[in-house]
Amino acid sequence: MKTIDEDDSGPILDAEGHFHATDAPIELHSYRFEDWFTLVVFWVLIFVVFYQFFTRYVLSDSASWTEEIARYLLVVVTFLGASMAVRKNTHIHVEFLYRFIPARAGRWAATFVDVVRVTFLFYLTWLAIELVPKMHNQQMTVIDFPMSYVYGFVAAGIALMAMRSVQVAIRHWRQGWSLLERPAEDF
Repeated sequence: MKTIDEDDSGPILDAEGHFHATDAPIELHSYRFEDWFTLVVFWVLIFVVFYQFFTRYVLSDSASWTEEIARYLLVVVTFLGASMAVRKNTHIHVEFLYRFIPARAGRWAATFVDVVRVTFLFYLTWLAIELVPKMHNQQMTVIDFPMSYVYGFVAAGIALMAMRSVQVAIRHWRQGWSLLERPAEDF
């Protein structure tokens, strides 16, 4: 049993009371391309919001384009972030029912959930792709730029969610269980 003065690498405090701690190694292998792209878009969003704050409250002359662009950047971050949540299987789910039904029924129910998720996301991808060209004639309010580009990022985020949901379903099928059935397990 570890004491409060120990971590995985040994004692934190030595006999003289000196503090010794080591950082865990940084592991970047679990991040995928959508993680990095979302991070870049998020930092662009931060810059735009800061610029909006600066022009509004420091210069008392708000830049008109910042609010609209910040809104669209937030939409991009949302849909790409949702694909990360699908990949990590961290979307909100309810496992309460699975505690009271037999394990075999729980396995079937979890497989049904995977199939419905994959089907729904592929259908949503198809609808989003159908919408992109229809929005090409619509222009943003402040900037003369087609809205189809924003909808293109939405469609790309949904398509990534669909592809990641297939990967998650395959992983569940191969390992024989999902987080719905075993909420304490970790991938």
